[in-house]
Amino acid sequence: MAAGSGGGDGGPDGSSVTVRQLLQHTSGIPEVLPEIAALGSADGYRAEQFRTYTPRELVGLAMRRSGAVPTEAAWSYSNTNYILAAMITREVTGRSWDREVKDRIIRPLGLSGTSTPGTSPFIPGPHARSYATFGTGTGTGTGTGTDVTALNTSMAVGSGAVISTTHDLSRFYTALLGGRLLEPSELAEMTATVSAPGMGVRYGLGLGEIPLSCGGTYFGHPGELLGYRTWAGITRDGARTAVVYATSDGGPDTQQAMRTLVDQELCGDAAPVRRSAASADRASGVLRRPR
Repeated sequence: MAAGSGGGDGGPDGSSVTVRQLLQHTSGIPEVLPEIAALGSADGYRAEQFRTYTPRELVGLAMRRSGAVPTEAAWSYSNTNYILAAMITREVTGRSWDREVKDRIIRPLGLSGTSTPGTSPFIPGPHARSYATFGTGTGTGTGTGTDVTALNTSMAVGSGAVISTTHDLSRFYTALLGGRLLEPSELAEMTATVSAPGMGVRYGLGLGEIPLSCGGTYFGHPGELLGYRTWAGITRDGARTAVVYATSDGGPDTQQAMRTLVDQELCGDAAPVRRSAASADRASGVLRRPR
C-alpha cells in the first residue's frame, strides 16, 4: 500500500512499516494534506471543494513527498497513517472503515449526532458554519474569511471524515477509557505512550497523553480540518471529560486557548485559574473531527 523504495532515497521503507507504527505516528510516512489544493488557499478551495479522492490516490500523493520527514525523526504526525489504517481495515474485514466505525462505535454507543459523510460535502441538520482565511486574516466570518462549511472530506478518509457533536465526543471518550470499546489488554496498548515532541505531549495508538496544570495527565486529542477545530480530553479515571470546538482556522493562540479550557475543566477545583462558565462538555454544535 505504501511500498516506498526501501528507504534508499531518504523516504520510508513501506514494506517494513507496522500497524503499530501507523497508529503511533512513528512510521516516517509523509503527511498528505499539504498536497490537497482545497486546504491550501481560497482559490484551491473554490476549485476543488467537491473533489473526491481515493485512499490509494492519497497515499500516492503522500509518497511523492519522500524526504519531507527527517529520517532521524522518531515521531511525526501524519494523517496518511490513518488513511493506510483505513485501507488495512478493508483488506482485513472486507468492509469499509466507516462501516466498521458505525457498527463498532456509533451504533453501540448511541451517538445520534455522529455520522460519516462519505463523499457528501454537506452537514445534515442544524450546524455551525466554518470559516478560513488560509493564513491571510482572522477568519471570523465577518467578511475576512471564506465560508468553507461545504467540503468533500474524502481527503481525510480514516482520519477526519466524521461529523459529530461535543456531546457525542464526550460519550465516546468516556466509553473508550471506561473499557466499553476495547479489551483491557488492547486499551493498555493504546494508552502506552512515547514522546511526541511535535505536539509537546506523549502519544499512544491514536491517543495523546497530555499534562494537566494541576498535576498528572489526561488522554485526548486535538483536531482540525479547514475551519473546524476541536480539543477533547478525559481524565485517566474517566470521571471528567471536556470537549471544545471552534469554527475558524485561528492560529497557535486559538489552539492554546482551547487546550487551556480543557485543562481548566478537567482540573476542576484544582485548576490554577477560574473554570470557564461555559463548560465545554455541555456545549452543543456540529463539527468535523480529524483524529
